[in-house]
Amino acid sequence: MAEVVYLLVNKAMPGLVKIGRTGDDLASRIYGLFTTGVPVPFELFYAAEVENSKFVEAQLHEAFGGQRLNNRREFFTLPPERAKAALLLAAKREVRLGQAELPTDEDKSDVEVLKRRTRFQLSKIDMKPGTELKLEKDPTIICTTVDETNKVLFNGDQTTLSDAALQALKGLGYEWASASGPWEWTYGGKRLDEIRTEIDARAD
Repeated sequence: MAEVVYLLVNKAMPGLVKIGRTGDDLASRIYGLFTTGVPVPFELFYAAEVENSKFVEAQLHEAFGGQRLNNRREFFTLPPERAKAALLLAAKREVRLGQAELPTDEDKSDVEVLKRRTRFQLSKIDMKPGTELKLEKDPTIICTTVDETNKVLFNGDQTTLSDAALQALKGLGYEWASASGPWEWTYGGKRLDEIRTEIDARAD
């Protein structure tokens, strides 16, 4: 069985990515993590076959040690795109899940409910239409908020925060399949996701 290092996300754990490895069936490993203590299934962000999964996993854990939530757990407070960029350095080939291995319709419906509950909205961070946001990786790249949901104007087109971020990153040469808009765009020197976290912490 191939040695695989995987990156998982979970809608019930926004802002966290799980970095793990397996020598068994990837789908079985992922859905084996869907226990009674986890409200919705984990989702595969990226997985790759590597030469030595134990070594690669350990190096990733070391590289992102400052963002590790708990030394006894494999969860890190970082965008999965960053973990993927590091994992690509050791990847032999990408490993995907087959259609038959995806969550059941019932599981998907649970995920969709949680998505609606946790979906980022500009109104939640008091961001008004017409506000300029800067790309964290290149502050000269700017988009402008259009409404109080997650719509922005970028390169003359109206789109979402995440799509605008992905366009901008690809323009910088990043070959990513997806991007997190709230993480990639900043306001006042802070990522939008960080602003939301601060507001949520004050509300608790």
